[in-house]
Amino acid sequence: MNHWEPLKKKKWTQNTIYTLQSFLTPMTGLDNTETTTMISFLLLLLLPALVAHSSAMPLPSQDKDNLLLAEKYLRRFYGLSAGLQGRKTSSGAFQTQIKEMQRFFKLKVTGNLDDNTLELMKQARCGVPDIGEYNHFPRHLKWQSNNVTFRILNYTPDLQKSDVDRAIRNALNIWADVTPLTFRKLHKGNADIMISFGSKEHGDFNPFDGPNGLLAHAYPPGQGIGGDTHFDEDEHWSKDSSAYNLFIVAAHELGHALGMSHSSDAGALMYPVYSYTTGYPLAEDDIEGIQALYGPNPNPRKVKPKPDAPTKCDPMLSFDAVTELRGETIIFKDRFYWRLHPQMVEPEQTLIQSTWPSLPKKVDAAYENPEKDLVIIFSGIRMWALNGYNIVDGYPKYIHKLGLPKTIREIDAAVHIRDTGKTLLFTEEDYWSYDEATGTMDSGYPRLIQDDFPGMDDEIDAVAHHYGHLYFFHEHKQYEYSYTSRKVIRIMRTNSILNC
Repeated sequence: MNHWEPLKKKKWTQNTIYTLQSFLTPMTGLDNTETTTMISFLLLLLLPALVAHSSAMPLPSQDKDNLLLAEKYLRRFYGLSAGLQGRKTSSGAFQTQIKEMQRFFKLKVTGNLDDNTLELMKQARCGVPDIGEYNHFPRHLKWQSNNVTFRILNYTPDLQKSDVDRAIRNALNIWADVTPLTFRKLHKGNADIMISFGSKEHGDFNPFDGPNGLLAHAYPPGQGIGGDTHFDEDEHWSKDSSAYNLFIVAAHELGHALGMSHSSDAGALMYPVYSYTTGYPLAEDDIEGIQALYGPNPNPRKVKPKPDAPTKCDPMLSFDAVTELRGETIIFKDRFYWRLHPQMVEPEQTLIQSTWPSLPKKVDAAYENPEKDLVIIFSGIRMWALNGYNIVDGYPKYIHKLGLPKTIREIDAAVHIRDTGKTLLFTEEDYWSYDEATGTMDSGYPRLIQDDFPGMDDEIDAVAHHYGHLYFFHEHKQYEYSYTSRKVIRIMRTNSILNC
């Protein structure tokens, strides 16, 4: 077979050859074989252009919108070169930047614009790039004096002036608590950090994009615009979880104004995606970063940093609770939960309080009652009910309303057995059986876990039920237990459910 034979296997190529052959043979005086060879050689030269043209077919409008969104996102936050057309998603530059973004956010690194990557691109976030010169390495951008001035140039109508002042002052104080920095407010003239609210193009040639999307941005320490911090006035600002919380966004942006870069730790304040949480906002990662620039506070006050976000493939990972929620699996760990959906390639990690601000920061146990379309969440002596992702009115309630004695102060694990209509509640070495139909605790309980579940001698962290099997989680091990045979049939790592 000669080198162009594969081309002739395509019908469009054969038709092209025959057409050109009938046209060129009388003009050139060559015979059919010679003309065919010449045409084939020309087609080989033209093939890359033909393939590129054939791949540039019109895309469905939704795909086209997603590609434009992705390119805009990668140009703004990951340095993708301008001028790349939306259809060229297979280009090396596009895939390289997609991979860089996926690595930063700890997604599965595919180089493809998959659902998880797209969903993250659509979340509200800081307008500062995730790569570039904002990093405190290697340039060590920082204020040369530990006495930093700030000035608030204007105020948002969404909040009282005093609320804005308090949010900014509190945001600065959280960085002062862990460093030698002090902050002095100016009412006129130039300050190191100039704070303002503006919309769209607001004077720095770095425009905002309207409601949602980009919330704010700040510039690293330096002369002129250095340290300046801008908030998008098209957002709605609040002092609680009803809209974008000004204190949380300000604390993040002022971190940039002090020289901090973005963190890839989802539990850190300097993580680029907005999430609402209560309590002390700094994680260990934030404190290490700011102290690498300025050192620790010589007169430290006691602070309890937030724990870092759990890593799903940590071989020693344990779970706090596992439940189903309308076909999804929800796994709670510390202040976070993972959401597993059959159509999602990778688990999605989110702060609990970002989704449910009124839930506690840590969940002890959870289970779904699909007949009632409810998920019950336990934390300490209280429980909450979710209908979908909405908290049901009338909650929280005390766990003793279920019929548990007052000596029980928390539930370790819970699971609903659909076939029996019973919910099993595990507390230390015992378990209870709750009848969902009658709303009463079954008689004869509590019973010992080791008696009724042979092979399960330890306390249980979490439990789930699927297709006649119970899955007990204890520390970094997962036990698959046959409910009918009453025995453990295999042991796996806890995080095998997270594709690890």
